[in-house]
Amino acid sequence: MTLKEQIQDDMKAAMRAKDVTRLGTIRLLISAFRQREIDDQTELDDLGVTTVIDRMLKQRRDSIAQYETAGRKDLADQERAEVDVLSAYLPQPFSDAEVDVVIEAAMLEALAAKGDGSDALSAADMGRVMAILKPRLAGRTDVSKASGLVKARLAAVK
Repeated sequence: MTLKEQIQDDMKAAMRAKDVTRLGTIRLLISAFRQREIDDQTELDDLGVTTVIDRMLKQRRDSIAQYETAGRKDLADQERAEVDVLSAYLPQPFSDAEVDVVIEAAMLEALAAKGDGSDALSAADMGRVMAILKPRLAGRTDVSKASGLVKARLAAVK
């Protein structure tokens, strides 16, 4: 069963259970990935759906911070409930050790693909490493955190 099919089934279950919060969040999610499919004129696979969920989670977390700053606990709580629903569709997050292993593998792959005979990567190769890394980390860790780790490793190579 694909992730999209699971989300559709969960929407039906939320309707039957009359779970308003869960149903509303799932409907927003379905709307977001359908919009992405229309914009890109393609059918989203599990990775594409995970990317949409990741973006929605980031938006919700930003909103929570803003609502708490403004003293709107009620709206922050609503966003937290949506974060809980959306997070259930993401795969288990990587541990820090697993992220390090994936980064190391991506850096070795980028070095091999570089093809100029050099034996090290430089800060200029950041984009090459991140292009390899993003699909592998999608939905399993914060890509901006991984980007900082890659940047630190590339700076240490000098």
